[in-house]
Amino acid sequence: MFDILLGDAYLTTEDQNKPHFPHTAHWNSIKTKIIVFAVIATVIPSVSMWWVSYVQNRKFLSEKITQELMDLSAQAAREVDLWFKERLYDVRVFSSSYLLSENLEKIFFTNPRQTETAVALRRLKDYLGSVREKFIPYDELALIDVQGNTVASSAASSNPVNMPEKWLETAQAGKRILGEPYREEGNGAVMVIGEPIQGGQGRLLGVLVAKLNFHTIGSSLESYVQDQEVELQLVTRGGLLLAGSPAARLEAMKRVLPKPIVEKFFSGETGPLGFNDSEGRKVVGTLKKVPELNWGVVAKKDREKAYAQIVRLRNLTLLLVAAVLVGIGLCAYLLGVAMVRPLGLLTRGAARVSAGDLEVDVPVRTRTEIGYLTEVFNHMVAKLREGRQELAAANEALLGKNKQLEHLSITDSLTGLFNRSHLMDTLAGEVARSRRHNRPFTLLIMDIDRFKRFNDTHGHLAGDEALRRTGFLLRDTIRNCDYAARYGGEEFVLILPETGPEQGVETAERIRKQVAEQEMGSDGEPLRVTVSVGVASFPRDGEDPRSLMKRADAALYEAKRRGRNRVVLSGEGRKRKQQETPRQVQSA
Repeated sequence: MFDILLGDAYLTTEDQNKPHFPHTAHWNSIKTKIIVFAVIATVIPSVSMWWVSYVQNRKFLSEKITQELMDLSAQAAREVDLWFKERLYDVRVFSSSYLLSENLEKIFFTNPRQTETAVALRRLKDYLGSVREKFIPYDELALIDVQGNTVASSAASSNPVNMPEKWLETAQAGKRILGEPYREEGNGAVMVIGEPIQGGQGRLLGVLVAKLNFHTIGSSLESYVQDQEVELQLVTRGGLLLAGSPAARLEAMKRVLPKPIVEKFFSGETGPLGFNDSEGRKVVGTLKKVPELNWGVVAKKDREKAYAQIVRLRNLTLLLVAAVLVGIGLCAYLLGVAMVRPLGLLTRGAARVSAGDLEVDVPVRTRTEIGYLTEVFNHMVAKLREGRQELAAANEALLGKNKQLEHLSITDSLTGLFNRSHLMDTLAGEVARSRRHNRPFTLLIMDIDRFKRFNDTHGHLAGDEALRRTGFLLRDTIRNCDYAARYGGEEFVLILPETGPEQGVETAERIRKQVAEQEMGSDGEPLRVTVSVGVASFPRDGEDPRSLMKRADAALYEAKRRGRNRVVLSGEGRKRKQQETPRQVQSA
């Protein structure tokens, strides 16, 4: 009953964790192909229709948003243009007052008494103050003489007037003075407007300067967007925010729009432009230039609110497509299960066999072609099981022989050290490694002194015992990273990685002393031998195996020539004239 509920899942959890049979794994199974085909057949038309609908709706909404923002920005731009022309007209009217020219003439050209000058200055100040009280857009009205000094001002104390360059030349030509908008601390964005004041005979008496603020235009912009989720901002081509709606958001007005955004706006790009505004919000907006000014009115709207409708439509469509996919996928899954269930039992058995488990006996549940295939499969597995047992026994025996042969091929049977063949391969590898990492190593060649006389005196068995004990001593003395081999006869070679010539000599001297103190006789016989050691270092004495062996061998025979039982570093005996060859020294 449990097997039926699991759909012939007779395998244990451990069996199911083994690798799957490759031809039925996931993407290659019939069930998966049916599901994939059904899903693709549903996805392609559904997603295509959804995409077309989404693109069309987004295009329509973008056009609607563009039109709305363009209309608002165009109306506001006209209002700003009219407002600015009115301010210019106001300043021209103020400057044409006879009171200004009369009192300035009296101050600068009639040499009045001090009391008359004071009266003239008071009249000028009273006039400027009364005008300032009636016209809110001006923060300050001031009279500037031709030297740039403030003659009179509507403010009791004011910041110095920020006059534009070449203002005097412009005034002398009888033209209006227009400064660039700038930010004044504690006063927001302001702009200087000036009109020249001329007296009799066309003389320039001074300039009436009005410091224009943009607070009132901010209130006008706010009136355009009542009950709408749109904001208007007046910006310069340099990105300076002059005014905006809501006008109360003064902190935001202190910021400057990013230069790339301003350039795109003033370049005349059509359509809503998405960007992060001065407050860091994601918005879409359009810009309409103010006629005859290097300013523009930006109409912007929160991007999330602007596209909320299309986002809801997109999410709803995606939800419907997902629901359809789930339904189609479920139907395809049930169909696939019904089709592939007869193959499931045999597939899982094959998966176990492919994982190396031959203890498989798949039960035959049907008498169809699948049942016959299952019987053949069981017979095949039984034959494989028998063959594997025989092969395992043969492989085990062969493995033991191979290990024994490998050990014999690289090991000296008498001393247990590596032999000459393995030594040369190891030395070549150490040279390559040290050259690659730019690290030193030391090579020692050690020879038992007068070994032939030792053999002749004590017999070859005693000589073999001396060689064996010397090999044991070397293995116990050197580090784990060091290497020892029997080079041939009574000669031994040691490789000391990461060791310089001085440390190599110290190691060789320690080994020499230990060999001299070691009893080499068997059965308690007090026999001793001495060794001579030649030392060569990479790269000091050579950069290839042949050069190192040659230098170490020469040092060894120098030790022999000096009386044996000593350590000689390569190069110590080069200045000494050698008459006989190394082999003559040994035989001596």
